[in-house]
Amino acid sequence: ASSPPDPPCLPPPRPPDPPPPVSILPPAVAPGRGLPAGLAEVEMIERAREKRAWEATLPPLSDLSQLEKRRKMMDEQERKEWAFRESEIDKLQAARLHVLKLLLQKREDTQKEMGDNRLDARWTKLQAEKERRVRQIRTDHVQVIRKLTLRKGDVEGKLARRDVIHEYRDHSSQSHAPLSRVGFFPDRFSDNYLVKSQFLSSYQGLLDLEANLPEFVTQPRVRVPSPKHSTKDGFLKRAAVLDRELEQVHKALVEQKSQSPASKKPLRFLQRIEKPAPRPATPKVDAPPEVRSPPCLSSCVLLWQMFEGKEQRLELIQELRTTHALQEDRQLMKKEEKQLVIALQRQRQLSEHKVSVEDEHLSSLEGQVLSDMFDFLSKELVRLQEERRIHAFAMLAERHRRICEAEESGRRQVEERRRREEDEIFRQVVNVHQSTVDSYLEEIILSATEQTADEQARLEIQRKAKEINDIAYEIESSRSRLQSEEIVAQLVHSFLIPEVQKTQVRERGECRAYHVQPRAYHAAMSANRTVKNIAVLDWKNKEIILFLLLHETWYIFDIIGKVMLWPFQ
Repeated sequence: ASSPPDPPCLPPPRPPDPPPPVSILPPAVAPGRGLPAGLAEVEMIERAREKRAWEATLPPLSDLSQLEKRRKMMDEQERKEWAFRESEIDKLQAARLHVLKLLLQKREDTQKEMGDNRLDARWTKLQAEKERRVRQIRTDHVQVIRKLTLRKGDVEGKLARRDVIHEYRDHSSQSHAPLSRVGFFPDRFSDNYLVKSQFLSSYQGLLDLEANLPEFVTQPRVRVPSPKHSTKDGFLKRAAVLDRELEQVHKALVEQKSQSPASKKPLRFLQRIEKPAPRPATPKVDAPPEVRSPPCLSSCVLLWQMFEGKEQRLELIQELRTTHALQEDRQLMKKEEKQLVIALQRQRQLSEHKVSVEDEHLSSLEGQVLSDMFDFLSKELVRLQEERRIHAFAMLAERHRRICEAEESGRRQVEERRRREEDEIFRQVVNVHQSTVDSYLEEIILSATEQTADEQARLEIQRKAKEINDIAYEIESSRSRLQSEEIVAQLVHSFLIPEVQKTQVRERGECRAYHVQPRAYHAAMSANRTVKNIAVLDWKNKEIILFLLLHETWYIFDIIGKVMLWPFQ
């Protein structure tokens, strides 16, 4: 069997090309785009890289357990971005503030320079004006001095010479304008002053003269200066701003006039209202012919009208009958009625007069009684008012008297209290002075006593210490080694007191101070007597006595220490 053929020799497979890197650069700083990146672009690139790295660390959205962590990370990143934006805004504001400060400083410098220039110009102008005035004053001064000198030099006018300049300057002098009656004719030789030229005698000469003259003589050129609409700093002047606004308004008006009038727009809500058709004419009926009633009917109608008029005016007819009666009996009846009415009126008047007289008498009596009563009441009221006023005055006077007495008593009490206080103050001051003097004298006496006692005690102690030192030195010089060891053994034995002796000493220390102090005092006195007796003993027994003295002194110091420490135990 034949083996399968070997596979052909092929080159190794080529790995796939990696994907192009994702550019994190903005288009403005991408490669091949202008100048290299600066500091701001580098910071932007670094932030983009950090953001890419942060996005890579975010947990995926599919993981529900880490949604809270993702939200916290995003919130933190958002806070960082807001903080970065705030810092950028602060930087921009700081840069703008710096630029604004520079502009303000430049503006202030410019204004200061302009003010200085204006001040210098003003100062120069004032200085020039001052110098001009000074020169004018000096010139006037020189002229006045000269005039005064000339005036004083020729007081009588005899030495005055002819002043040709003054004569020609004076318009009324003969030198300036001589008169013809004097024999001077100014127009006599006027032909000598005429200009005789061939160019002025003919038209061709004038043309030649005009052709020879320069162009600026015949055609002068006037250059209008261009107005300055802006200041030195570049700001427009107010007049220039107004001119520009007026020009814009004029241009707008011209354009509005040049435009064709726009066609009117049809009204949006316009509707045609049709008039209704005219109504037909109303038919008319001719009036019936007039029919005349018979005479009997017309008389009945007249009678009925007369009756209605009489009934309507019945009251007026009755009044006319009462005032204009035509019959005699009626007139008599009217007279009787009139007399009856007059009698009734007279009787009524009499009764009314009687009643009025009675009323007058009654009213007079009532008025008299009432006047007397009102007079009495008014007088009583005045008396009561006066009495109350007097009572009020009396009460006010009594109150004022009591107030004055209270004030006087208060002042008296204050004065007495002040007097007592002053007496007490004086007494206290005297007592203080006396106590001060007593304490001062007492301190002087005590200090003198203490100083004297201290000096005496020092002298006594020094003397006794010297005696004890002499005795100790003598004993020390005459003592042998065996005696020294014996003294040391006794001292050690005295330090090592048995327990029973310690208990006794402790019980002694617990006693009261007034029980222990006499014993300490007696022990000290016995020690003092012992020291005094040592001086009279012989040298043989001095060593033993000195040992006993030291033992007794140690015992005294122990008792005194326990007495001093007993109140604190």
